[in-house]
Amino acid sequence: MTSDVEVVLQARAAVAEGPVWDQRVQRLVWVDIMNNAVHVFDPQSGEDRAVDVGQPVGAAALRESGGLVLALRDGFALMNAELDGQVQWVARVEDDIPTSRMNDGKCDAAGRFWAGTMAFDVTPGVGGLYRLDHDYRVTRMLSDVTLSNGLDWSPDNRTMYYVDSTTQRIDALEFDLASGQLGERRPFIEVPEDVGLPDGMTVDAEGGVWLALHGGGAIRRYTPDGRLDRVISLPVKHVTCCAFGGPDFDDLYITSMTYRLPVEDQPLAGSLFRVRPGVRGRPSFRFRG
Repeated sequence: MTSDVEVVLQARAAVAEGPVWDQRVQRLVWVDIMNNAVHVFDPQSGEDRAVDVGQPVGAAALRESGGLVLALRDGFALMNAELDGQVQWVARVEDDIPTSRMNDGKCDAAGRFWAGTMAFDVTPGVGGLYRLDHDYRVTRMLSDVTLSNGLDWSPDNRTMYYVDSTTQRIDALEFDLASGQLGERRPFIEVPEDVGLPDGMTVDAEGGVWLALHGGGAIRRYTPDGRLDRVISLPVKHVTCCAFGGPDFDDLYITSMTYRLPVEDQPLAGSLFRVRPGVRGRPSFRFRG
């Protein structure tokens, strides 16, 4: 299936990632990891503001009190509501390992922020998945991770979906919302190598799982029982992540990248795209630290 895909911003981003919709101001927050930038995009005006945060930024999430919580190269930090680029460190994570950085992340329904790590050269097994609690304590929730990537939760908050990209699958883990603990882990979707590397993801209001295929030029939706429901093709190969937004959460925003790619082969690489797939998303959870 190919839906009408709109280019809303030709950002030429190095590694655009982690889109998250701020329903309070009707803006899309996204990051450009390797350009050390947090972006705020206004779909009404088409204006996009970039803020330099000083080091690679793998993910940003909204804070209940305003501003953002960030997964930076060296750990977790906060940025105020003015988004002036000044960051307040709250927890260092693997900052003694200069060959690693934080990557994708998201908040759960209880307001905890989850984000993982990876080596810059994708060394196998050196990364992990971390949970930042309300009091800024950090817990390593998963180990032996190679490329920590997309994560989200089922609408009933009983399952966490998680991508360690080099495994070529989405895993489903039992999740306890009250404690933030993980239980049994099982493969949810196996992704054939010839369709791309599993990257960022989001879960819609019906429980459908939307997965970005890096190198595969597409977004795939899987039903809660693991059936492939639809495929949205993009005019770029290296799709990185997706998130629902818009006043009714019926717009799906999709990020892409240019990093280490021959730009002449993909003139729209690094752009921000939008499509209306006929399914609605959910409001983003906010960090309650």
